[in-house]
Amino acid sequence: MKQLKIQKRLAATHFKGSKKRVRFDPDRLEDVKEAITKYDVKALIKDGAITEVKKKGVSRGRARKRQEQKRKGRQKGQGLRKGKKTARLPKKQAWMQKIRVIRKFLKELKEKDLLTKQVFRDLYRKAKGGFFRSKRHVKIYITEKKLVNKDGNR
Repeated sequence: MKQLKIQKRLAATHFKGSKKRVRFDPDRLEDVKEAITKYDVKALIKDGAITEVKKKGVSRGRARKRQEQKRKGRQKGQGLRKGKKTARLPKKQAWMQKIRVIRKFLKELKEKDLLTKQVFRDLYRKAKGGFFRSKRHVKIYITEKKLVNKDGNR
């Protein structure tokens, strides 16, 4: 291999890489030994007597698996979170999600004649003011205050 030092260097410059990644075909070592110019080395590369070992990259397999799990809602626990709660879901987004659910629920109750106009308005304004924590909280509030319109009259 010592006699092939020059050929290795010339091939490495051609590949724009390291000498470590230059491989010679063991059956054609005589041809490689005779190559002393850049042009000779280029010709042998074209013939396939000199090849370059491809760079090894970092496998994405584990990353893909992890991403798949995250899509399912796994691996999102306390220890894996960075940033504030509002960085992961902005305050406004959280509010919009909550208020839309509550308003939809109130609208359904009104359409089924379970709420009078006045009670609906009152609850709607309370929701707007941030009184209710969730849809469940609205349900509890309605049952506790007995606001459900049983007879169906307006």
